[in-house]
Amino acid sequence: MNLTEPDKNNNAPIDTAQTWANCGYMLDSTTANQLTQIARLSPIALAYIGDAVFELYVRTKFLMPPQRMANYHSQVVAQVRAESQAVHLSVLLPHLVDAEKEILRRGRNACVTKPRRLSRHIYQQATGLEALIGYLHLTNPQRLQKLLAKLDFDST
Repeated sequence: MNLTEPDKNNNAPIDTAQTWANCGYMLDSTTANQLTQIARLSPIALAYIGDAVFELYVRTKFLMPPQRMANYHSQVVAQVRAESQAVHLSVLLPHLVDAEKEILRRGRNACVTKPRRLSRHIYQQATGLEALIGYLHLTNPQRLQKLLAKLDFDST
């Protein structure tokens, strides 16, 4: 489902799910210094920001039609839990380029603790996806948007 709101300039609806990334921290220009700093971030730091970005994206997707807050929460939690993130990753994997697969690998390998309620493999997949989302959010939000648009939140 796409959320729409009128464009203030011409009253045409715009897709807020496509413009959500413009609200956060964005690089004004992709300078070598900025890319170097981002490359130095640990995979866990990338996963930390990726977790927040992914949850915001999912919250935005489920905002319309208006419903009870408990329903919003249930829908979002079902999508952002590690098991669902692993499924989402399996959908995205064929669309990733080698550099993105490397970020994914680094994120998976950064996961050192075993969670209590699920397998290490699932947790590693989710952490890898979050690291990739965090990296793309900081370096290429348009690419991130294209990848997230491939996800089907109704079937997970």
